[in-house]
Amino acid sequence: MYTQYFSLKQSPFSIAPDPRYLFMSERHREALAHLLYGIDSGGGFVLLTGEIGAGKTTVCRCFIEQIPDTCRLAYIFNPKLTVAELLLSVCEEFGIAPPDTQGGVKACVDAINRYLLDSHAQGRNNVLVIDEAQNLSAGVLEQLRLLTNLETSERKLLQIILIGQPELRAMLARPELEQLAQRVIARYHLGPLSDAETGSYIAHRMTVAGAAAANPFPASLTALIHRLARGIPRRINLLCDRALLGAYVEGSRDVTAAIVKRAAAEVFADSAAPVRPARWPLAALLAGAAISAAAAWQWIPRTARPASVARVPATAPAPARATAPAPAQPAAPLALAAEQNALRELAGLWKETLPDGDACAVAVKLNLRCHQGRGGLYELRLLDRPAVLTLHEGAATGYALLVGMDDNNVTLRVGGKTRVLPLALLAPRFDGAFTTLWTMPRTFRDQVAAGGRGPEVDWIAARLAQLDGGVAPAGAQVLDAGLSNRLRSFQASQNLKADGVAGPRTYMRLNQLTGVAEPRLLATGKK
Repeated sequence: MYTQYFSLKQSPFSIAPDPRYLFMSERHREALAHLLYGIDSGGGFVLLTGEIGAGKTTVCRCFIEQIPDTCRLAYIFNPKLTVAELLLSVCEEFGIAPPDTQGGVKACVDAINRYLLDSHAQGRNNVLVIDEAQNLSAGVLEQLRLLTNLETSERKLLQIILIGQPELRAMLARPELEQLAQRVIARYHLGPLSDAETGSYIAHRMTVAGAAAANPFPASLTALIHRLARGIPRRINLLCDRALLGAYVEGSRDVTAAIVKRAAAEVFADSAAPVRPARWPLAALLAGAAISAAAAWQWIPRTARPASVARVPATAPAPARATAPAPAQPAAPLALAAEQNALRELAGLWKETLPDGDACAVAVKLNLRCHQGRGGLYELRLLDRPAVLTLHEGAATGYALLVGMDDNNVTLRVGGKTRVLPLALLAPRFDGAFTTLWTMPRTFRDQVAAGGRGPEVDWIAARLAQLDGGVAPAGAQVLDAGLSNRLRSFQASQNLKADGVAGPRTYMRLNQLTGVAEPRLLATGKK
């Protein structure tokens, strides 16, 4: 969304593991050195731990690219396995013919041992990498230790690298795993980036994304971003991505401290400490944790609405008559009905009952206009009005009516029931898409540009004069240079895009500031 605004080729802070954005700090290089040391040390276990998002996977990818040709690598990233499942996975990764299932665990172990001996005879080493190893059970860890029993007089025939979160270290400190802990030949805990590295990391990603002009993140913000993100790369990505979105929505070419702080409140459960947000299902998020999962799913459609079922455009009312739509996929009516119900509930906040038909189309007849945005919570703060949010959890799409928001929480309404939730629970499921309503003048045009005239220009001139404390101007006004400059000044003062073009967001703010009765979103409203 903001890439074009900042003249970027792509989003610089995606959390997808794109090798073009590789940034190896001194700590990452040290971690890589420990992994490479493990290969040359004669076998055993190597342990790499770090907080969520610290860059463990990044280091692992670099390690995989640098292992010598004489090494065969097996990689397991889903370690929530039984002993038998783990051994079968090891056989599959190393290309070992699966043994007769009747032989059980012993047959797998024997097959792996034969493979390791054959590899050693051919001068090849074998490395087993297990990611998210904090999810391994004690029984599986013990079986891994037994796999390393096979050795020559010089080295063990299997090298195992365990990568996991900090609790992995605590697991290996248990008395029952002492024998395994004694076989760990190298340990490294990947810490956060330093303050200076955080600034370099941000600049690096912006450059790779194609930022040719000045960096929208001034150096003065580095310390604040480092503190709020705790120097964790993934947290930095989340924070900076939301901050760029905030700057775009506010029409600012630079990210400010206020924007960063608001971004932190929206993407982190606690902007002062690295708290891992709870993973609540969307159903529970919408329906409330007190009801059963089966009942909760009744509140949302089970699949996303197909693209063929489109919303009414925000820029023009739907025609009075429409051709019959093409047959929709089975989930379409359910998803569309859920959204329409939420929009009708939204209209109720304007004290309007929408007649039958498409909600946005029939609202126009009541001088209510649908506005669809994608600026997320930032834009909704600026618009300061309730809205229907589109929420996602896997393949499921849900619609909730946002009726209140402060710095820490949101108030959602679904089917007449109200829930107050932390922003941190909403943010991962909210893709930024929303629909709100606003009271439009009867003479509204979608955009009024320089040189325009007519009743809508008279309306704009009268509202600006009211805000300036001046006398209402006569009719037949022209959006000339003087009026355009006043409009730009107003837009800039309201953190709107100061382009001198009166679009829906400008009308909304003029409504709010000149006494048009409309519901508000924020706890105190804007002054």
